Amino acid sequence: MRSEIGMPLCNSLSKENSSMKHMKKLVLACVCSSLFTMTSSAAGKLNIYAWAESFDPDLIAQFESETGIDVTIDGFTSNEDLLAKLKSGSSDYDLVTPSQHFVKIMIQEQLLENIGARELPAYSNVDAKWQQQWWDPTGEYSVPFVYGTAGFTVNRDNYKGPATSWQEFFEPAAELKGKIAVFNTPDEIIPAAQIYLGVENCTEDSSEMKRVFDLLKKQKESVAVYSSDNINSRIASGEVYMHSWWDGDSMKARKEDNAPIEYAQPKEGLVGWLDSMVVPKGASNIDSAKTFINWMSEKEHATAEFNYYGHTPAVGIDDAQAVHKPESSPELFGSVPIIFSKACSPAAQKLVDKVWTQLLQ
Repeated sequence: MRSEIGMPLCNSLSKENSSMKHMKKLVLACVCSSLFTMTSSAAGKLNIYAWAESFDPDLIAQFESETGIDVTIDGFTSNEDLLAKLKSGSSDYDLVTPSQHFVKIMIQEQLLENIGARELPAYSNVDAKWQQQWWDPTGEYSVPFVYGTAGFTVNRDNYKGPATSWQEFFEPAAELKGKIAVFNTPDEIIPAAQIYLGVENCTEDSSEMKRVFDLLKKQKESVAVYSSDNINSRIASGEVYMHSWWDGDSMKARKEDNAPIEYAQPKEGLVGWLDSMVVPKGASNIDSAKTFINWMSEKEHATAEFNYYGHTPAVGIDDAQAVHKPESSPELFGSVPIIFSKACSPAAQKLVDKVWTQLLQ
């Protein structure tokens, strides 16, 4: 549509008196050509790598229609996959959505563009409690997007026991042998085990991490699969009775699919996360990425995204238009503590990697 805007102007100009001097014709032709080029090139591209099924397709279509920017989205299911993709240097993505501790890592490893985030219109919409946090203290690289928790969900048709402590998940009853599924990366499982055991997140104490390993090793006897994919079908069907999951995803399965499930509220606390919109180093379409960040951070669009995705936006929303309320969405409005994962030191991360590698051997 944009390339057509310049055409009528060129046609009308070509109808001028044929006695026009050659130079004037040339100038006008150049003007027409310039207008045509500007309007046709205004429509850009935007390649996004985001958490799987996170963006509302209708919102993306609306964004494309209003801006003329063509959007392509690929999905990932773990921060580790995203980090590996960026470190490989082979990605052509313009915008990605890592969690808070991985934003910190990516900044440290110079994997992100300095987009002057705090100067963008989007940043002024972000709740003050999320601005210039420890993962991006200067507010130059990231615009907070959505936040939530990682915990576990139970199938109430098959499991009638309590869902009020991590003990039920990490030290399961005999009836749960072979009926538990766990995320396939350590990013949220090890912090959850640390919360349960009272071990400091990102500890460099090997004896403390030995306690974490022993707990996970014992739990493994009851684990059917380590997987972050197809969680809905696995837990809703009763293939497993407990599954690692995220608050909003569990809520959507309960509401939209009538799945007989409950998101646990462990008294020890849930693992908190906050995803931000950032631009990878060397991105080809930085302006398009900034346009998207600003657009998605407007109240109307943030509300629509909340209604679709089921995770809480970091910017203000229209409460009257929000479909998820405390009375109908306990997954999002629990009362237990929320402990956000940190970016571990190399020494601490080495212990995490060691525990997870040995566990899955």
